[in-house]
Amino acid sequence: MVQQREFSERAGWRTHAERVHGRGYRRYSLFVLALGVLGALAQWLTTEVHWSTGQILPALLITAGFLLAEACTTDINVGRIDYTISLTAIPIVIGLYTLPFPIVLAAHLVSGLAIQLGRRAFTHVLYNAGVLCVEIALPFLLFRLLSPVQAVPGWVVVVLAVLASSLASTGLGLGALQTAGAGLGMRQVASLGARTVVVEIVATMLTVAFYGVVRDVAWGWLFVVLLAGAMLAMFFAYGQLFREQRDLGALANISLEVARKRGAGPGPFEADGRQEIDAQWARVGEQIRDQIGADRIVLHLVEDDNEAVRTVIAGRALPEGCQPEEFWREDPLLQLPGTEVRYHRRRDAAEEVAAALRGRGAHEALVVPLRNSARLLGAVEAHDKASRWRGFGRADIRLLRTIANHLSTATDNQRLVARLRHDAYHDPQTGLLNRPGFLAAAGEQVGEGAIVLRADLDVLSGVSDALGQVWGDRMVVTAGQRLRDQLGPEVPLARIEGGQFAVLLDGSRPPEEIAERLRSALTATYTFGKLSVEAEAYLGFAKVLESSGEETDVTTLLQRADVALRTARSSAESVREHSPSMGSVFLRRFQLVTQFRQAVDRGEVLAYYQPKVALGSKQLLGFEALVRWRHPEFGQLSPDEFVPAVEATGLIDVLTAFVSEEAIKRIRAWLDNGLRMGVSVNLAVRSLGDDTLPEQVAEALERHGVPAELLTFEITESGVMANPERALPVLRRLHALGVVLALDDFGTGYSSLAYLRQLPVDEVKIDKSFVQGMGTDLGDLAVVRSIVELGHSLGLHVVAEGVEDDLSREALLGMDCDVAQGYLISRPLPEDKLEPWIRARTLREPGECGAARLTLLS
Repeated sequence: MVQQREFSERAGWRTHAERVHGRGYRRYSLFVLALGVLGALAQWLTTEVHWSTGQILPALLITAGFLLAEACTTDINVGRIDYTISLTAIPIVIGLYTLPFPIVLAAHLVSGLAIQLGRRAFTHVLYNAGVLCVEIALPFLLFRLLSPVQAVPGWVVVVLAVLASSLASTGLGLGALQTAGAGLGMRQVASLGARTVVVEIVATMLTVAFYGVVRDVAWGWLFVVLLAGAMLAMFFAYGQLFREQRDLGALANISLEVARKRGAGPGPFEADGRQEIDAQWARVGEQIRDQIGADRIVLHLVEDDNEAVRTVIAGRALPEGCQPEEFWREDPLLQLPGTEVRYHRRRDAAEEVAAALRGRGAHEALVVPLRNSARLLGAVEAHDKASRWRGFGRADIRLLRTIANHLSTATDNQRLVARLRHDAYHDPQTGLLNRPGFLAAAGEQVGEGAIVLRADLDVLSGVSDALGQVWGDRMVVTAGQRLRDQLGPEVPLARIEGGQFAVLLDGSRPPEEIAERLRSALTATYTFGKLSVEAEAYLGFAKVLESSGEETDVTTLLQRADVALRTARSSAESVREHSPSMGSVFLRRFQLVTQFRQAVDRGEVLAYYQPKVALGSKQLLGFEALVRWRHPEFGQLSPDEFVPAVEATGLIDVLTAFVSEEAIKRIRAWLDNGLRMGVSVNLAVRSLGDDTLPEQVAEALERHGVPAELLTFEITESGVMANPERALPVLRRLHALGVVLALDDFGTGYSSLAYLRQLPVDEVKIDKSFVQGMGTDLGDLAVVRSIVELGHSLGLHVVAEGVEDDLSREALLGMDCDVAQGYLISRPLPEDKLEPWIRARTLREPGECGAARLTLLS
């Protein structure tokens, strides 16, 4: 007979317990039992039965036939419906011809119920008993009613009787599924009915033919035995072919199911990723369970490098108190060296294995490890064969081994994909999100009230330069952990770059409060062994502008928070909120930087000159070249507006080359006019690291025929100290050319006497903040006096900047300061006003070496 697996326990029906343990199913089972018992009684009472001792052996043989028919089954899968083909039609046909109804019924009941009890299918005993009665009562009833009809051949009667029995059991199975809420569609029902009719007709007609040959032909039984053996071989080969086809399909489905998993664990920004992955593993377990025919599948999955184990169960739940993920390393059932499948049966296993099986409520188990080349990935347990009374066989072991190999490969690949995916979205040092991970965590659009906050650890570059990159990395890791401790595990936190972090807030708490708390955490002392480092931190944040009604993505908020952060840094404030005006400031700086090179070529960048006068003799010694930009849109720009941005973007070399060239050409023009005056040019920090600068200066001086001593380069202490190893060789080579070197803004930098002695400088310039304050601040006065005395003691000329009144000039003159520069003498002059100023404000007198001397008139 052929049944769908979920139709009849006698033919290998494996109904999921949760599908049929309902009150409706129990009532339906009682109905089927009553129907079968009434049918059997009716047939028994209406049939004359003759008992004899000669029927004992046939009764035993027919019982053995039913047992053999139930044992010799094969499972096939067509259109995702599993069928079980059995040979019970053969003993039924033989019983119709040779034995009375009660004997055949008893043999069928004994064999069928014995097999079901051996499978521990106690839930369906009532239903199965009713079906068994119907399967015998109905064909005997039809056989008795149709046999007297002369027009119907005997073999047709037998075929109709057996076919009616099979269709009746199939119909009752459909009713059981419908009652349990798992009915099939009409197409599946039609497919099942057609296959049932074909198989039952073929099996019944062959049996009738064999019976006639045995009864009427000499030595016919030998022919039947040989032919039956050949057909059985074909039957099993057919079943094996379908089983292999089904197994290949199942392996493909299992591999695809595992491949659809998004990784070994949910991402940090996947709210319900864990539930989805659990469901996917449960589907994998169900497919393995269906394929092997097990009562339960237990999947143990090692999820990460910390050996955390999760357990997924398909089928009957484990007994209460049995949690394998808590003890799986010590579980005797899961001691899994190698890759082979272990088969354990409770009745003949070692005591500790038998105890483990009892704890699981299982009588037998197949266990196989999941491994890659380097480590254990998990294990698969299959408990209690449900579709065959004889338990798990070699085919099941072979199939489970193949499934395990596929699972191991697919799981290992998924672990690799998960690791790559994790690395793509996480910072390798801190374990926090990186920029792509932060954007993915926030999603396409951020909700109303969302806030992006950026924090920058200020001391990081200095620590890396002084102590090495390792110490800088340690500070970053510690800072990230401090932020995570303050924010909690659910808030998206990312390391953007260097010591910069980004946080996505939901707006439930004031951002100013959170920012101050984070700043306090970041600026707390960093202690590494005996080393303690103090740090500063700046924070900027940006909100979604609710009043504007705009849809703001997280990238825009990141940019705005970065603008606020840079504003906080430039204004020396700790925390700043983004405002629309901030963007225009940085946009203007960006425009200036991108337009600077073209501005130099178009003549918009000009050199201005501020005079330097000897305090004692009032002689005009020279000028300082200062740069100005006449921007066509923004008007006249001072150096403070564009020089820092130009220097930060690496264009300072262009500016230095331009001003130096203008200064040398100006000196050449004065020499041609009989004037020997010098020009000083400011050197930026970046220029001090340019090893080619001395050669460029020498080439320009030679090209214009200008003596090197008329060119002065002004440098700052901080510029030299930023990288003294590179700056000092450059300065020494410039000094060797004869170029004058001046130390600018003296007193505001490191002011290290040791370094001052090492620097090849010829003069020092007192910062204007001291000069302008010495009239009202005795401290500034003392500083200026000290610098003058120190400079003279080292044989240096001393220049005072920022001289704006007669009182300051007289005070400097009293200190024997050498040179004055400032608004008292003149503001910086453009090229076209330089010569008129010289003629109007100076007196030209003969000087030494044929050069004229210019003396300030007042």
